[in-house]
Parts: sequence; C-alpha cells; structure tokens
Amino acid sequence: MPALRDIRAATDDYEAWLGGHMRLVAADLALKHARMRQAIFPFMRATFYRWCELWRGLAVSERALARVAAVGDLHLENFGTWRDLEGRLLWGINDYDEATTLVWSQDLVRLATSAHLAIADDHLALRRREASAAILDGYREGLERGPRTFALEEHNGWLRRVATSELRDPVAFWNKMGALRNARDADPEAVHVLLAALPGGDRPARICRRVAGMGSLGRPRFVALAEWRGGGVAREAKATAPSGWAWASGVAAPPRAVVATSADPTVRREGRWLVRRLAPHCTRIELPDLPRERDEERLLAAMGFETANVHLRLASPRARERLRREARARDGSAWLNQLAKVFTDALQRDWQQYRAG
Repeated sequence: MPALRDIRAATDDYEAWLGGHMRLVAADLALKHARMRQAIFPFMRATFYRWCELWRGLAVSERALARVAAVGDLHLENFGTWRDLEGRLLWGINDYDEATTLVWSQDLVRLATSAHLAIADDHLALRRREASAAILDGYREGLERGPRTFALEEHNGWLRRVATSELRDPVAFWNKMGALRNARDADPEAVHVLLAALPGGDRPARICRRVAGMGSLGRPRFVALAEWRGGGVAREAKATAPSGWAWASGVAAPPRAVVATSADPTVRREGRWLVRRLAPHCTRIELPDLPRERDEERLLAAMGFETANVHLRLASPRARERLRREARARDGSAWLNQLAKVFTDALQRDWQQYRAG
C-alpha cells in the first residue's frame, strides 16, 4: 500500500473540495474539528472521506465483489426511526448523505469497525468477534429473507423499546426545536423548498439554523417551524454534495439522488437541498440514548439485516442472486472481524495524529 498523506492534509483537501459544492459554515466546521479531537467514535463519523482513502489501500482483496447501492457512511449511530405513509413507526438506516455505489462488503466492514470502536469505549459489552458475527448473521439472513421493513407496531416490540427514549418525548423534542435560533442569512432557495414542504403549502414560519450531525457538520442546514392544525410541524433542508467516495477516487460524480435509497417517504431532493420531516419519532438514535437493558447481539443482527435491505432495494434479480452467492461463499465471520480490526487500527493512528496536530 502506498504511504497515505497526513490526515490533516487530507481533511484540508476534502473540505476545499466540499466547499466547491456549497458555502460551508465556518463556525460549524470549527465545532466539527473540536469534536473530532475529543473521541475516536465522533472522529470516525466525521471522516468518511478518509475512510474511502483507507479502503482503497487496505481492502484490495474486496475489489472484485459485487457493487451495490450502498450507504457509505454506515455506523452504529446511523440508525433511527420515522413514520411511513400509513403512520406506522419504522426503524432503520437514517442518513444517506454519502450514498453511492460500492462493493457490498464496505458497508459491513464500516459497521463492524464502528462496533469495535464502541466496544473499546465501553458503549457495548460484547467481544469484537461476537459483534462482527452478529452483524454478518443479520446481513446473511436479510439477503435470504429481505427486503423486509422493521415496523415497530405489532411486531419487533423488543426493537421498539430500544428505539424509544426520553429524547423522543414530544414535549422535550418541541422544546428543543423551539430553542433553535432564527437564521439571519438563510439561503433563499432553502427557504423556498422548506415552505413548500410544510403541510398545507406556504404559511408563516420561523426559519432557523440547526447544528447537527458529525459527517455533515459544516454544511448549511435550515429548519422551518410552523403551527398546523393545533400542533407543531418541522421540515429540514440540508445542502447536498457528491459522496466522499467521489473525492477519494478522483471520479467526477453528480450529487446522488438519495431519495431512491431512503425508505423515509418524507425525504426528497429539491435542487441542491435534501428535505425531510423532523418529528419526535423521526430522529437518529445515538449510543448514549440506548437503554441499558438491551440484547446487543440481536440489535447488531438487526443492523446487519437492515444493511441487506438497502443493498437489495435497488438491485436487479440477477444482481441480488450474485450478492447472495458471494455472501454464502465466505465461510464464517473471521474475514469481517479481521478487516474491522485493520480499519480500527488505521483509524486509531489517524485519530492520534489528528489530536497531536
């Protein structure tokens, strides 16, 4: 593998590239950099662009695998809940900012690596090989039985308990929304798409700035808040760009239509903006939000199953069969655990270097 450039040089180069697609928010970027130094899990979430560089050098053996519509920036905190068109509460992958076409193993290795990092920080009580095996078992089951949505109504009660927390209490959620500051310099195009996305069309609304996420921190993000039929409603618009894979591979690529990948019916692309509904049960679930009493192997298996859902969703019948065949051909889970170890070590070296800088 050729020597990699310094992580700080890679970050500067990526942010200059990203700035060519949008006007970055300097204060949010500074916050992102500070959080990247605090702990390795946020560092991983914030540096998918670096992951892509590492993958091109450390996972040469994976290049011949089938390519799928992949999440890209997959990790333990990229799961959450939303409501479908029937009002049912669903659980699954929450964010597709970095969605692109990748070999199927890349999402799995990144998810397993995030589990290894969570174990090292005492967020999970499993052993690393147990976590890798659970993810792969769920993925293989998903390939054989999916795609199948995780509905949290009459089924998956155990997952509904995992996905419910005090932060999803409606009063706490709307208090948090109400505390957002009005945007002084809201992008006119973002305001237009936000007002159009509110139920009932254009109406008086507060347009606010929102600081959220890790990988997307620094991108312009606005929220429209309004009262509708006796209660609050909220829509968010976030600036889009091509996946970090395009930057790392040097391939020119237009911004993806992530709508086709997302199962949330409120997600849509309007020009340069990704628009979605915000609501108490339409949010990401972060590791500190998980209840202490939980079946971690079962949860990781569900994450693996949901990854298979995404990989199957846009695949042709022939592509699905090739994917299943390649997954069956890999005996056991040692390969996934070993690759996750390799990437965990690489991320540790990058993080220590970044902190020292």
